[in-house]
Amino acid sequence: MITSIVAAVVVFAILIVVHEAGHFFVAKRMGVRVLRFSIGYPPRIWGIRRGETDYAIGATPLGGYVRMLGDEISDQPSAATVENYVREIEQDLIGAAKTNGLLSRENRDQDDAIKAIVAEIAADGAISPERSRLILGREPKVEESIVIREIAACGTPKLARERLGENKPSALIEQFNARAFPTQPLRRRFAIVLAGPAANILFAPIVIALIFMLGAPITLPVIGDMQKDLPAYAAGLRSGDRVLSVNGTKVDSWDELSALVKSSGGSPIHFVIQRPEAGGKAATLDFTIRPKLVPETTIYGSKKPMWIIGVLPRGDERIRRDGPIDACKRAVIQTGNMIVALILGIYQIVSGATPVRQALGGPIMIAQVAGREAQQGLADLAMFAVMLSIELGIINLLPVPLLDGGHLLFFAIEGLRGKPLKVRHREIAMEVGLFLLFILMAFVIINDISRIIG
Repeated sequence: MITSIVAAVVVFAILIVVHEAGHFFVAKRMGVRVLRFSIGYPPRIWGIRRGETDYAIGATPLGGYVRMLGDEISDQPSAATVENYVREIEQDLIGAAKTNGLLSRENRDQDDAIKAIVAEIAADGAISPERSRLILGREPKVEESIVIREIAACGTPKLARERLGENKPSALIEQFNARAFPTQPLRRRFAIVLAGPAANILFAPIVIALIFMLGAPITLPVIGDMQKDLPAYAAGLRSGDRVLSVNGTKVDSWDELSALVKSSGGSPIHFVIQRPEAGGKAATLDFTIRPKLVPETTIYGSKKPMWIIGVLPRGDERIRRDGPIDACKRAVIQTGNMIVALILGIYQIVSGATPVRQALGGPIMIAQVAGREAQQGLADLAMFAVMLSIELGIINLLPVPLLDGGHLLFFAIEGLRGKPLKVRHREIAMEVGLFLLFILMAFVIINDISRIIG
């Protein structure tokens, strides 16, 4: 059980980092100020500030987030938002002073530290460029100069924040808007939000290609158990036979054999097989078999007629290693197949073809599967992570408020209307989205428990 939990936590943490890194890097590229990159939700249990960003780990391990400058709901920054922005500017000044050596041995809280910096840079209320370069290693930026002058005038950082939040100087708000997420052009906001799901989806072919290059086990087309009332046994195939080709196409794996049979459309199939004989010899035999259409259980839990011949693999495996080009080609194809399968699965659930209780799983189920895959080997665990990454990316694109897809829907509406939705409408949508996600989380956890207790 501990192995399952550890494997699930590691996989989930990696996927969250990938997702949030997509938002983070595109936001930074677009010039948006990223305040926090967090794995897990508050309370914050660890963190380190580098540059403008606080990199943190939260105690609630249900996901992660990238917090950018600005309030996504309000049309104008509130007094509290401006005050928080001023605190961030103070942190920039403190970081610069520490880097330059002024506060490297000082153990002060933020207010004491910023007062010391202001006292050095603007002792008489006017900013000294020479002292700034000595203390900060550079001259203050526009927004930093505004904060320094206000602290020098007020005497305390707390009072300066309150006044700046209340008065909202136009020069300060101009700098805020230049770096805030909500005030970016629509195309930039769209790109930043889309980057998270896109990172999860792009993560898949990269990992799959690495697996294919390093070596992944494949199941060989060696027949194991057979159903005696189906075509393969009636035609003369037996356990231990190795399929060499199907309709003239060379077969190297069980997946290739299965795909060729299922795509036959019921037409007779020509098999060339190798059958082991006494003394270590092997005979090559030919068979023509007509598949039978039989209802089979799909990966979504529903029944679907499929063409089969009635054989199962014996379980023989070998390690296959591809060159970079072949690995990338196969990785892209496999990723595409997995995306199509997931979209079809979601459609099956929405249409009612697959029971919701049967299709959805939560953290307990993920831990169980992760533990099982970890026992099979690193390649199996990596493929499980790939599948979850694709699911995380696709599901986040669903047009549900609070998910990335919900934000993208708002942006699409804004593009059509030429202006954003009203603040109250966005607030209601977010509340509904939060309620739906809460209900979904409760459902999948209860569903997981019901599976365990039977």
